[in-house]
Amino acid sequence: MRQHPTVAGLPANRRLVVEVLCFGLIAGPVLYGLIGCARGGRAGLVLAGSTSVQPIAELVAEHYEIDYPGRSVSVQGGGSSAGVRATQEGTAAIGMSSRNLKPEEQGLNTILVAQDAIVLIVHPSNPVRALTREQARGVFTGQIRDWSELGGADRPITVITREEGSGTRGAFEEMVMEKQDFSVDALVQDSTGTVRAIVASDPNGIGYISFGMVNDEVVPMAIDGVMPSRGTVASREYTLARPFLFLTKGQPLPEAQQFIDYMLGDKGQGLVEQEGYIPVKERAR
Repeated sequence: MRQHPTVAGLPANRRLVVEVLCFGLIAGPVLYGLIGCARGGRAGLVLAGSTSVQPIAELVAEHYEIDYPGRSVSVQGGGSSAGVRATQEGTAAIGMSSRNLKPEEQGLNTILVAQDAIVLIVHPSNPVRALTREQARGVFTGQIRDWSELGGADRPITVITREEGSGTRGAFEEMVMEKQDFSVDALVQDSTGTVRAIVASDPNGIGYISFGMVNDEVVPMAIDGVMPSRGTVASREYTLARPFLFLTKGQPLPEAQQFIDYMLGDKGQGLVEQEGYIPVKERAR
């Protein structure tokens, strides 16, 4: 068998161990996915799933690698459904989901690591800054097509939504859409960042993104008279709230458990709060 260049110079017994881990001679792709392989044969932890959870998981991973030299964490997107599948199939040690599990997905271990809210956003030039949930549903189903119907300018509404399988879309469907279909004219995007970018560049646009992803380029909207904020989300006064979950298949492997503990510790929860999400654990002050 051709040897990988990063392991060719190792003693025979260590070469065998690295080749088993990296090329799957014994455990195959499942073991590879659970611990990963990095350059130089260094094992790494793999997370996969929600693109809403991904940014905060990546940030925590950066700090984790600094605090634990020699550890490696790979964070991949793909959406919440992809995170569930990766966890079930063993291609990720930790899945990420920004929605609760569906009945057919039960059986995985779920760990709440942060709370988030879904926020409707518009361009800063748009004077419409509040909707009822019924109005929001009308916009995204295509029943309301012009901003003039909502007290704005006489302009057609550009609707931006997420792709099927997205946890953000799944939560929005559950909390707003009431099993009605999205407008056939809606622009479908594959990440929170692209939804925000389109709304930021289109005065007629409206989309929905994670609370922690709101920035000065877009304006958040009140829903049923309540603006999204850390306080209104934590108190559940703002009702479009959702969980950020880590998923594992059974008991986490030791390295996965260490990262989960780090995420739920003072450093991890401090980063959650710093990035605009709502922590689930009190931190030592």
